[in-house]
Amino acid sequence: MTVMTIKVNGTAYTVDVDPATPLLWVLRDVLGMTGTKYGCGVEICRACTVWIDGSPEKSCHLLMKDVLKVAITTIEGVAAASPKAAAVQKAFLDVQAPQCGYCQSGMIMCAVKLLGSKAKPTDADIDAAMGNICACGTYPRVRAAIKKASGQ
Repeated sequence: MTVMTIKVNGTAYTVDVDPATPLLWVLRDVLGMTGTKYGCGVEICRACTVWIDGSPEKSCHLLMKDVLKVAITTIEGVAAASPKAAAVQKAFLDVQAPQCGYCQSGMIMCAVKLLGSKAKPTDADIDAAMGNICACGTYPRVRAAIKKASGQ
């Protein structure tokens, strides 16, 4: 084990873990931030999406030794990190985008980032930016939520 400090949602946390531990497990099991979900474990589903220095990344394969000098934002901190977050979260509720909800935090992280860079995304923009897998197949509702959050 190694004592390391990481910055999550603007707060520095000191943890004592193996440097090869995936960030996802530190967030969930050590820090108790369970909003970020474990989905596939092979970097496909994006349920584990967090922002690393503002960029959506899959936390299931980010090792602790590689995230010591970056700013990490999770679903728990996205509202403070982006003015678009509240609109996205409200739109997801309004259109009932999630069915089971398991992929929702990863979807929201990607959607908020998309709207931060593209105010009025097209369907193609949304499809390209998301890449999240939803086992329930709620993609049309997710697209509708993103468009609603953008004012379309």
